Amino acid sequence: MNLRRVAQYALVVFFLGFFLVPLETGIMTAIKTNESVARSLPFAPPVGEGFTLGNIQFALEQLSGSFFNSLIMSIPATVGSVLFGSMAAYGLTMVNWRAQMGMLMLFVVGVFVPYQAVLVPLARFWNNIFPLARMLEPMVASIPFFQGYHAELVPLVITHIAYGIPICTILFRSYYQSLPNSLVEAGKIDGASITKIYRRIILPISKPMFGVVFIYQFTQIYNEFLFAFTLVTGSDAPAAPVTLVLPAIGASTSGIDFGIRMSAAFLAAVPTLILYVAFAEQFAKGLRTEA
Repeated sequence: MNLRRVAQYALVVFFLGFFLVPLETGIMTAIKTNESVARSLPFAPPVGEGFTLGNIQFALEQLSGSFFNSLIMSIPATVGSVLFGSMAAYGLTMVNWRAQMGMLMLFVVGVFVPYQAVLVPLARFWNNIFPLARMLEPMVASIPFFQGYHAELVPLVITHIAYGIPICTILFRSYYQSLPNSLVEAGKIDGASITKIYRRIILPISKPMFGVVFIYQFTQIYNEFLFAFTLVTGSDAPAAPVTLVLPAIGASTSGIDFGIRMSAAFLAAVPTLILYVAFAEQFAKGLRTEA
């Protein structure tokens, strides 16, 4: 082994430790009592009575309801935005029609509209002009496993779909631009309509890109805070998602229990980790195709 190879390995080990030490510190904090957190180094393992799994149990009890709220908000919002984004990208890329570029520019502008710019009109629309949550509350209450307050999540779902379509469209468009136009032309020769070409040809070969965009969009929606904070009454609301409940866990008049808070943070990340594992193969294929 020459000096250059040793330097390369040393650099790899350095960056590996640089990225893993915060994770190890978080895990150690999650299984420590609050007294052990205050008396020991952050990355040091718990010793004796300083070890506890009560933090995880308590955090899970606090997050159980908000987990369900986040999932019933994130899953339909992700599916809707990804599917509509794919359709829009197909229409803007593989179908020729007038004003196509002008419509594409509107989608690009939609990507760069900041959340903060729409919070006030969004709240006024859903609360005063069109109170959809109050209108749907009796209907939602009649659905098994749902409560009436889950109707508060319906405006959130619609908002995330509308706000997610532009970025999903741009991502899918970059993928569809790499596909040969001969696929569409062959479908037209066989007499297939535009919708049938999308359903029978484009959709099946888009599975890798669906994996990439689905992971990206689910992560964005699941971790989003501003829209949830604006449209849901607060962290103590029954319909509050994980991102609203998480900042309040472990806080009390005597201070913050960092072990409980860190346990809650790791538990909140579990759905996204499961999603990455489930779609890992499609995600890797999609990235290779993009490259």
